[in-house]
Amino acid sequence: MATKFELSELIRTGHFIDGQWVASANGKRFDVTNPATGEVIATIADGGEADARAATDAAARAFPAWRDALPKERAAVLHRWHALMLENADALGHLISLEQGKPFAEGRGEVLYGASYVAWFADEATRIYGDLIPQQQRGKRMSAVKEPIGIVAAITPWNFPLAMIARKIAPALAAGCTVVGKPAEDTPLTALALVMLAHEAGVPPGVLNLIAASRESAVPAVAAWLHDSRVRKITFTGSTPVGKYLARESADTLKKLSLELGGNAPFIVFDDADLEAAVSGLLVSKFRNGGQTCVCPNRVYVQSSVYERFGDMLARRVAALKVAPATDPDAQIGPMINARAVEKIARHVDDAVSKGARVLAGGKRLTALGPNYYAPTVLADATGAMQLSCEETFGPVVPLFRFDDETQAIQAANDTPFGLAAYFYSQNVRRIDRVARQLEAGIVGINEGALASEAAPFGGVKESGYGREGSKYGLDDYLSIKYLCQGGLE
Repeated sequence: MATKFELSELIRTGHFIDGQWVASANGKRFDVTNPATGEVIATIADGGEADARAATDAAARAFPAWRDALPKERAAVLHRWHALMLENADALGHLISLEQGKPFAEGRGEVLYGASYVAWFADEATRIYGDLIPQQQRGKRMSAVKEPIGIVAAITPWNFPLAMIARKIAPALAAGCTVVGKPAEDTPLTALALVMLAHEAGVPPGVLNLIAASRESAVPAVAAWLHDSRVRKITFTGSTPVGKYLARESADTLKKLSLELGGNAPFIVFDDADLEAAVSGLLVSKFRNGGQTCVCPNRVYVQSSVYERFGDMLARRVAALKVAPATDPDAQIGPMINARAVEKIARHVDDAVSKGARVLAGGKRLTALGPNYYAPTVLADATGAMQLSCEETFGPVVPLFRFDDETQAIQAANDTPFGLAAYFYSQNVRRIDRVARQLEAGIVGINEGALASEAAPFGGVKESGYGREGSKYGLDDYLSIKYLCQGGLE
C-alpha cells in the first residue's frame, strides 16, 4: 500500500542529489512565497554551478545500471511512483495551491494529470521496439535498436509545477535515461515533493536529481549543464527567448533539445458555430489557471454576424467567475503568480482601451483581495495595433477581434511567429476539414477547449518550439537509434 504523507512532510528545503537531501555548496538560500499573500512558505537551498555539476556527476554514475535495467523493472518503479502520487493527491494539490496560487480543485486536478503521464510512460517503457531491416545483401543482417540518449536536463516553468516536470521525468526514466532538473524559482516545492515520492517509490540514487535555484543563481546552474558534454539532452518548457538561449548555448556539444515554448493561440468562432458550446469551450481553455497557460487562447476571432451576441454571452459568464484565494473552496480563479505578471496584464488592458477597446467585463485589479489579483476581463473591438495581439498576455483577458470571412480568419490566426495551439468552432464539416489543415499549430482544438491528454502528442511549430511530449511519440526524444549491420552470415 502506498504511503500517505502530511503536507508538512512533503515540504523539502534542500537539493536532491545522489539520493540525499543536501544544502547548496555555497550555503545560499532563498525564499518561496505564497502569491496570494506574499508570505514566505519556506526558505530553501539556492543552487549554483557546483550543485549542478554534483547532480551531473551523480547522474553519470547511475546511468549504466539504470540503462541496463529491464524495461519491466523501470516500469515497476514508475508504477509505484504513480501510486504514491495518487495516494498523496490532496496534499500535493494543497502544496500547488500554496506556492502557485491556483484553486485547490485545479491543483488536485494537476496532480492527477501529471500522474497520468507517469502511468502512461510506465507502460510505454515495455514497448520500446526496434526494427529488423529487410535483407539487402546476402550474408548480412541489418537491424535498428533504440537506446537511451543519456543524461537529460529538465527545466520547467511555474504555471504547472507538477505536471510539467512529471511529463519530462517519466519518459526519461522509462527510456533508461538519468535526469538532472531545475524547477522554476517561483514554484520549486512541488517539484521537490514529487522527487521525494519518486525516491520513496524506489528510484535508485543518482537516477533522478533536482536542484532549486533563485532567478540570480539559475543562469550559472543551467550553464553547467549546457556546457557539459555528458548531458545529452535538454527538455525545456518556458518562454521562446529562453528556449533560443538554450539552443545557442548547447550548440557546442550538439545536445538534443525538446522545446515547448511560448504561444499566441487563436480561437475562431464562425457564424455556423454552436455559440453556447463555443462560450463554454473558451471559458475552459482561457481561464484554466487564471489564463496562465501556454495553450490559452490569446486572440479570439468572432465572425461579424454573431460578434455582438457572442460578446454578450461571454461577458455574462466571465463576470460570474469567482476570484478568490485558493483557500476559498468556491474559488475559480486565484492570484497571478507575481507582481510582474499583474503589471503585464494591466499594461495590455490599458493599452487596448487607449486604442479603442471596449471593456465588457472586468478590466481592473482586485486589490481588496491581495497584491496579485486581476479581474477576468473581456475586451471588445480588439485590433492588430494593440499589444495583446502580438504579445502573450498570460492572464485572464479575452480580446475579441472581428472578422468577415473564412480566409480573413485563417490569415489572422496564422499571422504570428508562434504555433503551439489553435481552436475553432464550426458545425460545417467541409469547413472543419479546410480550417484544420490550414491552421499553423501543433495542436488544434475543433469544437473543443480542453485538449490535454497523456495519450496525445503535445508540442508546437514555428517559434513555439519542437519535440513532442506525451503519446506513443513521447519516448522518441529520449532515445537514439543505433543501426547494427552483421556480416559473414553465409
